[in-house]
Amino acid sequence: MTALPPQPLSPLDGRYRSAVLGLGDHLSEAGLNRARVQVEVEWLIYLTSHRMFGSSPLTDQQVDSLRALVTEFGQPEIDRLAELEATTKHDVKAVEYLVRERLQALGLDHIAELTHFAATSEDINNLSYALTVSAAVNEVWLPKFRAVIDELRDQAFQYRDDAMLARTHGQPATPTTMGKELAVFVYRLDRIRKQISQSEYLGKFSGATGTFAAHRVADAEADWPRISREFVTSLGLDWNPLTTQIESHDWQAELYNRISHANRVLHNLATDIWTYISLGYFRQTPEPGATGSSTMPHKVNPIRFENAEANLELSSAVLDSLAATLVTSRLQRDLTDSTTQRNIGVGLGHSLLALDNIQRGLGQIAVDRDLLAADLDANWEILGEAIQTVIRAEVTAGRSQITDPYAMLKELTRGKRVDAEGLAEFVNGLDIGEAAKRRLLDLTPQTYTGLASDLLTYL
Repeated sequence: MTALPPQPLSPLDGRYRSAVLGLGDHLSEAGLNRARVQVEVEWLIYLTSHRMFGSSPLTDQQVDSLRALVTEFGQPEIDRLAELEATTKHDVKAVEYLVRERLQALGLDHIAELTHFAATSEDINNLSYALTVSAAVNEVWLPKFRAVIDELRDQAFQYRDDAMLARTHGQPATPTTMGKELAVFVYRLDRIRKQISQSEYLGKFSGATGTFAAHRVADAEADWPRISREFVTSLGLDWNPLTTQIESHDWQAELYNRISHANRVLHNLATDIWTYISLGYFRQTPEPGATGSSTMPHKVNPIRFENAEANLELSSAVLDSLAATLVTSRLQRDLTDSTTQRNIGVGLGHSLLALDNIQRGLGQIAVDRDLLAADLDANWEILGEAIQTVIRAEVTAGRSQITDPYAMLKELTRGKRVDAEGLAEFVNGLDIGEAAKRRLLDLTPQTYTGLASDLLTYL
């Protein structure tokens, strides 16, 4: 059999590439290297602007030319780094050499030794990962997450008054509204969104074992912790003053746990929507030209929500693993985090793909109000809760002598079908006040929704 041309191994880089393209700009190897170049360049600019070790501030033109290595980073730089790494066998050293080449081209050889000055590879890597993950989450993942929440919120208000039979334990239960049920997910997801949007992205810049040892020998008078803090925060990150060779990754564990939590709530949403579709509560809008089943022409399958379920599970599996393993590093350093962190994009990618499917799926469903009404009308026995509760109130108020109203309604309704006429006959025979009796006679499954619609004011 003839071997295929080189193919992407992950479906995120093949079949689903278009849905996750934005993440690749940050969480690919090229995105990581661009961030590494950024850190190296900004460290050079910082050192020279503060006249460290007799250096002088660069001109604005020189600064712009250096930063252009980042802003114009593209295929030539990617290819050159590959060539350099083939020799160095070290990815960060290759980045250092690339920056040195730019300095030489700009006639700045005299500051070449300030490139990667007093930095261990992890000083560059941890800041680069913080920059790329922050950009990926805040510029790509969160906007899509927010779009799903916004679509859910719109539908919650659209369906806030559409009464439907609730199904606790899968059985007919006290009615709610479709809008209120969607609002529950809006509230849950938006709460997690706020937590994720307030995440810290920590960085360290303190040398081989986090002690500023080489820094102190090079200049014993400099306030290196202050310099480190200024540099890290100048990149838009939060400073971690106490580390080993690596930044401890606790912020990553916190972030991935929150996104995994969001995944699980979204999974709950997807399974509920799937179930409402199976019950007929939601109708699906067929996509023109789409096939539901290869043999059954009538099928319109809820594939968006099924696809989302699977990808949310894959995402959480990766993110949970990252959160569990990244917080451990043997003594002052081991390399387990090196290969692990290269899978951050995989975890976020499956979540982003799921969000895309949920957003598209939500745009292809609509409530079937006729079926909701028919389902409610077929289950008048659900008013047993209301009747026994009113009787309890009447007994307490001294307007009834009925004993154990719960048992009475249990006998009438449990495991039985009761229609409107039968329930009205039962209510008319009750020994309760006329006002209470009138309220019960006016009640229907469609109107027995309590404050469901009003609860959306909490969104």
